[in-house]
Amino acid sequence: MVPAMDLPMDLLGRGLRDLRISVTDRCNFRCRYCMPVEVFGPGHAFMPREELLTFEEIVTLVGTLVPLGIGKVRLTGGEPLLRRGLDDLVALLAAVEGVKDIAVTTNGVLLAHHAEALALAGLSRVTVSLDALDPEIFARMNGVGAKVERVLAGISAAQAFGLPVKVNAVIQRGVNEVEILPLARWAKSAGVDLRYIEYMDVGETNGWKLGEVVSGDEILSILAAEFPLVPRDPAYRGEVAVHWSHGDGAGEIGLIRSVTRPFCRDCQRLRLSADGKIFTCLFAVEGHDLRGILRSGMDSRVLAETVRSVWQARADRYSEERGRGGAPKAEMSYLGG
Repeated sequence: MVPAMDLPMDLLGRGLRDLRISVTDRCNFRCRYCMPVEVFGPGHAFMPREELLTFEEIVTLVGTLVPLGIGKVRLTGGEPLLRRGLDDLVALLAAVEGVKDIAVTTNGVLLAHHAEALALAGLSRVTVSLDALDPEIFARMNGVGAKVERVLAGISAAQAFGLPVKVNAVIQRGVNEVEILPLARWAKSAGVDLRYIEYMDVGETNGWKLGEVVSGDEILSILAAEFPLVPRDPAYRGEVAVHWSHGDGAGEIGLIRSVTRPFCRDCQRLRLSADGKIFTCLFAVEGHDLRGILRSGMDSRVLAETVRSVWQARADRYSEERGRGGAPKAEMSYLGG
């Protein structure tokens, strides 16, 4: 049994439930809303390997956080499948008592090669970022000309090895809003739950403009013209997507409306960067270093109390305060989406 501890609450009464772990800041895509090639080009300096947390350090940290309320872990990047031996990390995390759910968020282009190993290691589910089915739109959005067929093959492989798949699609006006219905038709036929994400101002390099946001309400009206949708209640506090089931019960569609309908007041997520800093918000400016504690040989209680104090001081609600200025935000590819 995991030892019981008083669960920390932040200043808005939010508990700690989900941990998102970036395992690398590298990615094989250059999506404009995340890693535009003008900034993350051939000369961009990524983290040296020795600065990344080791798998053992990640597992130690997760084991320390479980008594504070963490039960769900998601591996992100960058592109997490670029981190060698990711299935070994999944297996190590699956052995941590109290970890109930392990997921990976990936662009899917390498998923067909890793799906079996990840499933055997104990992965619970996978989320694939897929913003378009049209080959030209997809190639333009990913910035490297990657073929959508490879992503679809990865999704099929994950399903074949028993991994539930969700697909996330960021919708940007003037870029891929024509893909809203094609994605919904495909997801329903493929047995994949689909979530549309409003284009967000994460980081400082994606050139975000409010006029390029396709609102969740607009997306829903487009979908409702073709699909009978039935709203469902949230599965838990902090579920960031609002969901609708298809009228025939074949799958779900979700909307993540961080811009037009912020859900800050229910957010229970902590983010860990690949170099060991924790961030209490996707739109955070600064993180709090844990790598130094992990490598200092200090008692794990120091690690736990550091996280507790950071969480208890948390008052983040960026999406509610959007537009009020502030210091430059960390990039999503660094702290994990």
